Amino acid sequence: MAVAETTEGQRDRSARFLWPSLAIPGTAWLIVLFVVPFYGIMAVAFSEGYDILGQPIPAWNPFTWNFTVMGDVIQGSLTGLYQTAWLHTFLYSAAAMTICILVGYPVAYYVARLAGRQRGLLLALILAPWWINYLTRMLAWVGLLQQDGYVNDFLGIFGIGNIDWLGGHWYVVVLGLAYGYLPFFIVPLYAYLDRIDQRLIEASRDLGANTFRTFFRVTLPLSRIGLITAVVITALPMFGDYYTNTLVSGSPSTGMIGNSIEQAILSGFSRPQGASLVLLLSAVLLVFMAYYLILIVRSSREAR
Repeated sequence: MAVAETTEGQRDRSARFLWPSLAIPGTAWLIVLFVVPFYGIMAVAFSEGYDILGQPIPAWNPFTWNFTVMGDVIQGSLTGLYQTAWLHTFLYSAAAMTICILVGYPVAYYVARLAGRQRGLLLALILAPWWINYLTRMLAWVGLLQQDGYVNDFLGIFGIGNIDWLGGHWYVVVLGLAYGYLPFFIVPLYAYLDRIDQRLIEASRDLGANTFRTFFRVTLPLSRIGLITAVVITALPMFGDYYTNTLVSGSPSTGMIGNSIEQAILSGFSRPQGASLVLLLSAVLLVFMAYYLILIVRSSREAR
């Protein structure tokens, strides 16, 4: 009896230490590749000054941080240099997200609920863009949108003259963002739609609701969290995007906050400003993440 109790106690202690130990590699990875680099960004943003080569001196000691540059960046974001870039970021991301919703939701719904045997093939086609580097896909669009590209050749059939698509137009940037991040929107939404209990759909139809009423009264409300999840997953990288704008526009008139960060980082004298913009962008995205987590918690409580 005593031997059995001892063995059971050893198993409990082993299990108590087993599961936390499995998190050690992930925790170490997170610390090395996220926490330390992010602290380095903070050290540069709150740097103590510049060396003789004009490079910022990182302030690793938080008690010596200088918040002057951060204050200037916040002021510039509200009323000065970076205000237009922030405005472009919000407007372009909102427009691209609207396109993703209008295009992605019907696609995700069809694949999850109506595709049948073609589901696997359609999923493979949706995931196919991830097999190709994002920059490569954007460069392909540059080739298509050039004045002697296939898009203008196609429009020429209808008598439409050559259009300078790459001349710094905001709508080309929006279309590029929507195209680039559409798979990020469809996949998580599909996963959520696929988990909706089919019996609820059948019950709605048994009660006399037609297809449209069933969708708006049952499917759409049940997929609300999945839709928000897809929006968050898509918006996070979209807000910090800079290469899409650079490739399909390249004009300062369509610059987003990611382009401002890129320009500041590439200039040694402006790196504290770039690091401060990174922290400010992270704070903005943290607000969206906090709102998303609150919704998830409320939804789980309501499900109980």
